[in-house]
Amino acid sequence: MLKQRVITALVLLAILLPALFASNTLPFTAILLIFMSAGAWEWGRLNGLKGASALAVSAVCLILCGVSWQLGWVSTPLPWLWTIAGACWVLGGAYLLRAGVAGWPQIPKAIRLIGGVLALWTAWLAVVQARNVGINFLLSILVLVWAADIFAYFAGRTFGLKFTKNKLAPAISPGKSWEGVWGGMIGVIVLAVVWVALDASNQVSVSSFYSRLAAKGYWFLLLGAVFMAAMSVVGDLVESLVKRSAGMKDSSNLLPGHGGVLDRIDAILPAVPLAMMLTYFAAA
Repeated sequence: MLKQRVITALVLLAILLPALFASNTLPFTAILLIFMSAGAWEWGRLNGLKGASALAVSAVCLILCGVSWQLGWVSTPLPWLWTIAGACWVLGGAYLLRAGVAGWPQIPKAIRLIGGVLALWTAWLAVVQARNVGINFLLSILVLVWAADIFAYFAGRTFGLKFTKNKLAPAISPGKSWEGVWGGMIGVIVLAVVWVALDASNQVSVSSFYSRLAAKGYWFLLLGAVFMAAMSVVGDLVESLVKRSAGMKDSSNLLPGHGGVLDRIDAILPAVPLAMMLTYFAAA
């Protein structure tokens, strides 16, 4: 299993890194489109679709992304879209976590399918726009998600249930603790402060997400970092909720040793649109 995970990770890096750092953003945009389409196929399967029906969900996502690409939305400021997406993630995430695993099947299937496709579409559009802003900007958002996950893991392993009596969401993800969430938040705050300092010392031509928040004040940077860390957890928990409802351990086996595409990008789905929203608010 470990060998399989390593091989898959190396293959993904060999595909993504050259595209990410290429001067032409077309390869990265296209590869990301393929990943999101695969995620849409997985979403269809998680919601009870099979065969051509699941592929149709993937096709809808592909068409939606392709049309917005053709319309030039990948390089057009879309503050209204990020605000709507942000509100949907905050309110929808709170509702879903409150309703729990049992509440998911009560939502009409059509709404579940449409919501998933729209989440994948907005995430694709947000990541592409962030890449068009600059590599430093996009990486600062992606590293935030990874840092929140890593710090949460080690904090949870070290301090889990030492300060609280209840786990975070035992019916959805039994391994997660409140101590892990707090550890993830602290890690993201440290990351944000360090990144701002590095931006300043290196006089970067493209500011990171954190420097843009700090421009409005360090209070805004602190609130933004905590909010983003919390919402990355929400994205992870929502996907876990859906998988538990479907009785599936992984969203698919497309990535040997890593599960499916959705398993790798669940926390990114809310994070990047929300980062675009906060960037807009910071500049306002």
